[in-house]
Formats: sequence, structure tokens, C-alpha cells
Amino acid sequence: MTPNAMPFTLDRTVLIAATPEIVFRFFTDSARWASWWGAGSTVDARPSGKVFMRHRDGTESGGAIVEVKAGARIVFTYGYASGKPIPMGSSRVTITLAPDKAGTRLRLHHELPDEAVRDEHVQGWRFQLSLFANVVTDEVNADADTTADTWFDTWADPDAARREATLRRIASESVRFQDRFSNLDGLSDLLPHIAAAQHFMPGIRLHRAGSTRHCQGMALCGWVMQGADGKEYGRGTNTFVFGPTGRIEWVTGFWSPPAAG
Repeated sequence: MTPNAMPFTLDRTVLIAATPEIVFRFFTDSARWASWWGAGSTVDARPSGKVFMRHRDGTESGGAIVEVKAGARIVFTYGYASGKPIPMGSSRVTITLAPDKAGTRLRLHHELPDEAVRDEHVQGWRFQLSLFANVVTDEVNADADTTADTWFDTWADPDAARREATLRRIASESVRFQDRFSNLDGLSDLLPHIAAAQHFMPGIRLHRAGSTRHCQGMALCGWVMQGADGKEYGRGTNTFVFGPTGRIEWVTGFWSPPAAG
């Protein structure tokens, strides 16, 4: 059965917190392609160019590029080097990217010659596209530590104009901030709140404690609150939700329980 006559299809859609331009790089650059398939995987993103996947368990698969539309669509044939469950090039994968306010909506359409083989790939694509989305957002938010440091430093910056310029650089206009004492919407609400915090808690600073932990466009970041004398006044964790270009969209602060005794 040729790739033009395949009656069984598999469809999956995932939302990725990155722009289509960034997402598409992972279909045209072999190093990025290998980052979500496995070391040694390669892609030649032009019509008739080869795609090769060396999966983490050693399985090898691949095919050839049928169509490429920069930033929007890629089509390639797909099968396995061993010939099982289907030979190389005997199915067809179409991936389309559409802009979304949250980033990119990726749609996968996989056409296959056999129903049982189609069913075998359902969980495979569920896993692979989840891994893919995280690899992409790992790159978008590679500077999460620095962004978190800048966020914390801004709360202690005495210069109002500089605070605003910094926040506009690292956060969206509609950024949300919530903790025990805050439920804020947008920079217009956040900026006077920071000024008030400096007035009522002079000399207080937050510092990042350890590295951020990133997953799918969200990061967890521990912090320590200290006074000008170095005395510790509290600890906690912030969740940072990043937008498709790596700017902060939402922050929620959690205070750790006081130490016993």
C-alpha cells in the first residue's frame, strides 16, 4: 500500500508555550531534532530530504520529506529500519503549526496502512509530543534563573522608573501576581504594590534559593526573604508561568511554614 492510499489515521493536538517560528526550528535543525527524538537523529528539511530518528531505546525509524512550509507545516513519510511494525516510508506524518495567544497549537495527522499499527502509535505520539513541547519550552526559558533573579531584584530597586522599565522587559503588560497578601492584575496594579511594599517593609529583599525547575513553560523557584541586616524573615517558593517569548505571565508566591521551635 502506497502512502497515497492509507485508510487509518491518528490525530493529536498539543499547545506549546512558544511561537511558531521557535517551534519550527525543531523540525529543520538536526541538533534540535535530536533533542526530542534521540542522539544521532537527523533531518534534512527540504523536499526529498531524509528524516532519521534513533529512539532512546535504540529503535531506528525514518522516511523522507514530502512538503515544507516554513513556520507552518512539514510532511514526511515514516516507518522503521527493521521493517516492523511497518517499513521505512510506508506511513505519512503531517504536522501543522498555528499561532495561539498562548503560543503555538501543533496538530499532528498520521496516516497509516493498518489499524493495529495505528493503535500502537497513539501512546507513542502522546509521549513524543509531550516531550517535544517541553524541549521547546526548555529552550525558550533557558534563562529562567536570570529572569527570576531580575524579578526579585526589581522588588528592592528604589528607582520607580527603572523598576517599570525592567518589568516591562521581563513580564507582560497583563502579568498577574498572587500570594498571601497580593491578588494583582497587570503592571498598573503591580508597580504601586511594589512601591508600597518598599514603604512598609524597608530594606527587605528576596533572593533566589537554588536553581529554578522548569517544565512546560512553568518554573518553580525557591526564595529567601532577608532584611538589610541579613536576618532571615521567611522562605517560600514562586511559580513563574512564562509566555511564548519567555516573558512572565503569572507569578504565585507560596510561603513555607515557619520552622518548628
